[in-house]
Amino acid sequence: MNLDDAQKQKVSQWIEEGLKLSEIQDKLAKELGLNMTYMEVRFLMDDLGVKLKDKPKETPAPQLGKPGQPPPGAKPPDGKPLQEESTAMGGGVAVTVDQITRPGALASGKVKFSDGKSADWYLDQMGRLGLVPKEQGYKPSEEDLMDFQSELQGELAKLGF
Repeated sequence: MNLDDAQKQKVSQWIEEGLKLSEIQDKLAKELGLNMTYMEVRFLMDDLGVKLKDKPKETPAPQLGKPGQPPPGAKPPDGKPLQEESTAMGGGVAVTVDQITRPGALASGKVKFSDGKSADWYLDQMGRLGLVPKEQGYKPSEEDLMDFQSELQGELAKLGF
């Protein structure tokens, strides 16, 4: 696709603004009336000799817990996670998300149920949720499963899923 100098300048400006290829593709169609495939836009970037700019990654602000509670993941002097201790004392379900996701999964982590039993969980690439209990044959109660799903949804929402 041949662009005139003004159009090339416009595309270069969009790149300087940090737009992604899909956003540039949309702007080409809307503002310049040029319908191009994603691959054509990619080739256009090569032809213009420009590279897309990476937007700086936003680091999430530290999350503060409820008043009187330590922040998530805080550890007491004995090294055990506080979140698990509070679960054992007050019941309920505690969900954590792995910093390094298990192979073949979109997300993974651990869950501790109200009865003190724990399991690993994973969300596969098809969107299926799986539980791998530490104790073979263990099945959490229906109430715990519902709490687990609610807690997991909240944790994953914090991470942008």
